[in-house]
This record gives sequence, structure tokens and C-alpha cells, in this order.
Amino acid sequence: MKFRKKEILILIIILIIQTILYIFVGTNKSYLHIDEAYSYGLSNYNRIEIQDNDDFFNAWHSKDYYEDYLSVQDDEVGDFSPVYENQKNDVHPPFYYLLLRFFMNFSIGHFSKWSGIVLNIVIYAFITIFMYLILRYLFKGEKRSIEKSSILAFMSSIILASLSNVIYIRMYSLLTLEILITTFLHIKLLESENLNYKLLIGIGVSVLAGILTHYYYLFYLFILYLIFMIKYIKEKNFKLLTFYTLTMLISGILSLIIFPYSIQHMFFGYRGQGVISSLKNIGEIIPNLFSQIYNLNYYAFNGLLFIILVIIIGILIYNKIRKNNRFEINQEKKNIIKIIALPSIFFFIIASIASPWQVLRYIVPICGLLFILIIYLLYKLLKSICSENLTNILVLILFCLMLVTPLIFNLKPELLYTERKDIVQKLSDELNLPAIYLYDSQNVRFLDDILVFSKMNESYIAKDTDYTKENLQKIFENKDISNGIIVFTNANQDRDFIVNTVKENLNFTVCEYLDRLTSCDVYYLH
Repeated sequence: MKFRKKEILILIIILIIQTILYIFVGTNKSYLHIDEAYSYGLSNYNRIEIQDNDDFFNAWHSKDYYEDYLSVQDDEVGDFSPVYENQKNDVHPPFYYLLLRFFMNFSIGHFSKWSGIVLNIVIYAFITIFMYLILRYLFKGEKRSIEKSSILAFMSSIILASLSNVIYIRMYSLLTLEILITTFLHIKLLESENLNYKLLIGIGVSVLAGILTHYYYLFYLFILYLIFMIKYIKEKNFKLLTFYTLTMLISGILSLIIFPYSIQHMFFGYRGQGVISSLKNIGEIIPNLFSQIYNLNYYAFNGLLFIILVIIIGILIYNKIRKNNRFEINQEKKNIIKIIALPSIFFFIIASIASPWQVLRYIVPICGLLFILIIYLLYKLLKSICSENLTNILVLILFCLMLVTPLIFNLKPELLYTERKDIVQKLSDELNLPAIYLYDSQNVRFLDDILVFSKMNESYIAKDTDYTKENLQKIFENKDISNGIIVFTNANQDRDFIVNTVKENLNFTVCEYLDRLTSCDVYYLH
């Protein structure tokens, strides 16, 4: 399938518009999720946890100490060993971290959210292109197929799920791309009746990249493999089955040669054991599925999924009653739908059940595929009861509603953290006072809030400290606290007691509650 000049021009326009939108949303991202902090640290630091440093607790640190965890320093530019070593000791394969490390090299010496966001913007340019390529197969033979494929590809790139995926600095956008590439190559494999070595090599490379990005990729790949295995067995095409199976095996073996620790991660690590345990927890299956269906509605359809499903069911019932046979999808497109729908649904179910939390990121890699499938089904059903022109108008009206519902109902991408902007700015610019984090050793989520410490001039992480006058005066010895101090407390502590004790022992008269961060509360004592 070759691109025409018209298609190239349309895709360029789409990519420019979506990139501008991504930059706008990225500009408003004001904080880091703990896993995003891990993304930066695991890509460049000499250990997984900054808290494991011998000098971390009970010592004063400048903001540079924390920023060192989040950024590549001048003497670390050519050292890519943390990418591999940290993943070996963590729970994910290393490919995404290698790409992020490359982009981090454009902001040497200081943390920048744009390292991760720009990486995702680049990835999403390819996601939109491959989404368009898949849609071109679905709309093949339709009038104005280029326009229909382009508009739907564009819509899939700007739903809340996609915006969330772009600004969330983790490997899920890369996993989304690898799933799309694998799907597209398998659609091409449907067309191939003879052995196509180049195509099989392409599939092998995409499978290798997928395995080295996230283990959930295997859920999607498993169903794809079953579909083609059954297809080749039915056709008695054992030659293609053999070479196709060998392609999968070689990719799997190469992934283990490159990163043999995958076995430990998947079967013996705490996250792998957690997945197995979740799959056995029968009582949580239905609640977890419903939670992720809610997320699918909110993020993939901007809140309109159930309305769309009601319309689809209504048209199906209408066609049944009226014996309307105009709803037709040819066998070629049914096969394409099958290799998109079955792996996506299986991925959705397993990710919903197996994941430790029912949040968007675990299902986001297949949100775009489910979006285009449901919209395509709606389009075909509308065509069975309406004219071509009216169908196009109705679908465009639906898209307009999808664009305005986030504005009307204040729907936001996940983990945008716009509400954190004011407190971070207040602590780093307006106040910028000595800060003490009264840290409880039962809390292991310091990275939830490392960003704010990387912006404050000096801070002290007091681990399991008694808040006596003697201890506090020793901590703040030689520190100018005439304008007050900032106090952070963990959520599981008796915050009022702790803060009042500190206030009294340091002779402050006013305690102002400033805000709640991810794992701690912030107070201003003066």
C-alpha cells in the first residue's frame, strides 16, 4: 500500500495539529506520578531508590541532590549501564528506558518533563500513522475512504486516553505503538498466501521490541498467534505455520538473550506473583472489569461509550424487526476486525483482572483500537438505515460531541496534576524556606513527591525522629528559620499532634495548612 500525495498532506496536517495539542496539554502537566519519577531514576541513577543512599535520611540536602535522581549529569552522559542494571533489579524490561535515557540527554544537568513528553509525542506521530494504515484497510472500497480513515485516526489520537498516554511518562505509549505495528503487520499477513520473509522479519522485530517494552504485550500477542495458528491449520498451510511459529520463537529467544531477567520478573518477581495472585482472585474479577469499563468510557470515548452502545443495540434491534439486511461487512474485513478485536478484548480482560490497580494506564494500549472498532461498527450500522451523506454527518456530530464533552463536564487527562502547580510554585519560589519531612519508615513512597524537593533550596528527611526540642533544635542548628519552616508529614501519621509538637518546640506561633500532595501533607510554620 503506497501513500498518495493527498494522504501524505492530510497526515502531515493531522500530525501538526495533534502535536500542538500535545504540547499544550504537556505545558499544563504540573507534577509527577511516582512511576514517572521511577522512569527518570531508573534510566540514569546508580540505583532504583534514592532512599537507599547512605546519606539520604537525617541530613540536609540541596535541590540538586534530588534532581540528580531525575536527570543525567555531565559525567554520566555516556554511561548507559543504569538502563540495564536498574531494570534487572526492578520489574520491567529495558527498551523504553533506553529511549527515555536518549531523550534525557537533551537536558543535561537538570530535570525536564519534556524529555518524556517529547519522546511520547514522537511515538504518537507513528501511532497515528499506523492507526491510519489499519483504518485504510477497514475503509477499503468505501467512498472518500482517505478522509474517513484520516478523521477517525485523528480522533483516536486526541481522545482523553491518548492525551493521558502522551503526558504520562511511562512505557505505555511505546507499548501502544508496538501493538499497532504488530497488528498492522498481521493484517498484511492475512493478504499473504505465500511465504514472505520480509514480512515475517518485520513481525519478529516488532515482537522482540514489544516483549522488551512490557510483559503485557504477550497477552495481545498470544491471541494473535492463536488466530493465525488456527487459520494455517484449517488451511493445511503447515509451511507458513512453521515459519510463523519459528518467527515467534526466535523473537522470544532473542528477548531472553538480551534480557534474561524477564523469566525472574514474570514468574518469580513480586509483580509477576501479584499478577498470578490477581488472576486467581475470582471475587474481584467482576468489580475490576467494571472499574476498567468505566475508565474505557471516560477516557477512550470521552464519556459517550454507553450512549454509543445504546445506539448500536437500538439499530441492531430495528434491523432485526424490520428484517433489514443492508448491514454488511465482507469476509476480508471480518477477518481484519477479528485480529483487532479478539486480542484487544483479551488484553482488556486480563489487564483489568491482573493489574494491581484499576487505572487507565494498564488498558490504554488498546483504547485506540477499541475506539476505532466501535466507531466503525456504529458507522456501518448507521449506513444500514441512513444514506451515505447523513451517516457521515451523524458521525461528525458525534465527534464534535466528543470534543466538547471534556470542556462541558471538566473531564481531564489522567495524571495531569494541574492542581499541584500552585503549591509547587509557592514552595519553590514564594516561600523557599528550610523544609523538614517527618518521614515514617512505614511509608516507602518518597518518590511520589520528589519533584517538589528537587525545586526547594534545602530540605531534611527526618526518618523516625522523635520531635523533641533537643532533636529539632539540633536539626535546624545554623539554619535561618526566622521566616518560618515548611513541614511535610506522611498520611498515616498523627499529623496534628506532630505539627503542633514541632510548632511548640521551635517557638512558632502560627501553623498554616498549605496542601495535600500525593503521599504527604504540607504545613507552613512561622
